[in-house]
Amino acid sequence: MSAAENTVTMLYPRPADDQSRLAALYRYDALETASCDDFTFLTELAAKVCDVPYAFITLVDAERVFVKSFTGLAVDSMPRGQCYCSLAVLGDEATEICDLSKDARTAGMPLTTEAPFMRMYSSVPLTTSDGHAIGTLCVMNTKAGCLSTAQREMLRKLARQVMALLELRANEKALKASMDELEMLATTDELTGLHNRRSLMNRLKFEVARTRRFRTPLSAVMVDVDHFKNINDEFGHQVGDEVLAAIGRLVRENVRVIDVAGRYGGEELCILLPNTPLDGARKFAETLRSRIEAQVHSAGARTVPVTASLGVGSFNHMDIDDAEMLLKQADAALYRAKTNGRNRVEG
Repeated sequence: MSAAENTVTMLYPRPADDQSRLAALYRYDALETASCDDFTFLTELAAKVCDVPYAFITLVDAERVFVKSFTGLAVDSMPRGQCYCSLAVLGDEATEICDLSKDARTAGMPLTTEAPFMRMYSSVPLTTSDGHAIGTLCVMNTKAGCLSTAQREMLRKLARQVMALLELRANEKALKASMDELEMLATTDELTGLHNRRSLMNRLKFEVARTRRFRTPLSAVMVDVDHFKNINDEFGHQVGDEVLAAIGRLVRENVRVIDVAGRYGGEELCILLPNTPLDGARKFAETLRSRIEAQVHSAGARTVPVTASLGVGSFNHMDIDDAEMLLKQADAALYRAKTNGRNRVEG
C-alpha cells in the first residue's frame, strides 16, 4: 500500500459502533445478490434529477464498498479506504464535496486522480430503522460544483426509496425462508428426515396418476426394521431413534432425485421408485438391504445389530393399477420377507 493510500485510510475513521452497523448491513443479505431493474431505475433517476452523469447505490462493508447499482460508470467494489462513500457511515445526514481535488480527505483517491477524474460528490446515507448507515445513494460529476437545495432534497427522498426497496427484498427473502421452513415441517418426518406419512401418500397419488397416464413403470419398496421392539427394549428408545435416524440418512443417500422416500409408520419406511420396473426395484431393494446390514450402530461400548426386511411391489397396469393395490402388493411381499427369515427381499 502506498503512502497516499495510508493517508487516505487514516482520514476515514470508523464509527465507534461499526460492528453494530455491520450487523445491521448483514441483516439485509444484499452484498452478494445481483442488482435489479428497480435499483437501476433509482440510480438513473438520481443522475437525471441531479443533472450529473454518474450515480451509485453503495453498501459499505468492513473493508470494501460494494456497488449495488450504477449509472454512467461500471464499478463492482472498491477498498473502503479508497471510496468517498466511507464518509457516509460517520453519522452525517448528507455528505457533499464540491471539489474533490481540493479536499484533503479525497484529493488522493483513485477516482479523483485517475480517469474519469471525479470532482463533485454528493451522497445521502442509507439509514436503517435502528439508525445505522449501511451505504449511500450518491451522485458524482467530473465538473466541480454543488447540488441545489431542491436536488439535495430529491436525493434524500430517493435514498428513502432505496432503503424501502432493500427492506422489501429482505422481507421477501425472510418470508420465503419461513414458508420453506413451514413446508418442510409440514412434509418432513423429524426423526428420519424423510417425507412424513401424509406427504408420502400425497406424492403416491401424484406418481400413480402420472404412471397411469403415461403407462410408465412405478414400483414401491416397503422397509421394516427387524425386531425393532427388541432394540427399544434392550437398548432404550433413544438408541432406537438413533437407529431409525441413521437408516433415514442412508435411504436419503441412496435414492434418486425423482424417488420419494417416506416414513410409513413406526419403524416402517416406504420408497416410491418412478420409472422403475420390478427387476430394477428388486436390485435397489437388495442394495439397500445390504447397506442397512453393514451400518454400524452402538449403545455405549455395545454394538447394536440391525437388519431390515424389504418387500417390493410394482404396477403392471392390470391387476396392480392403483395406489392401494401397489401398497398391498409391497406389504404382502414384506410379510413374506419376515416370514421367510427376515433380512431379505421379497417381491
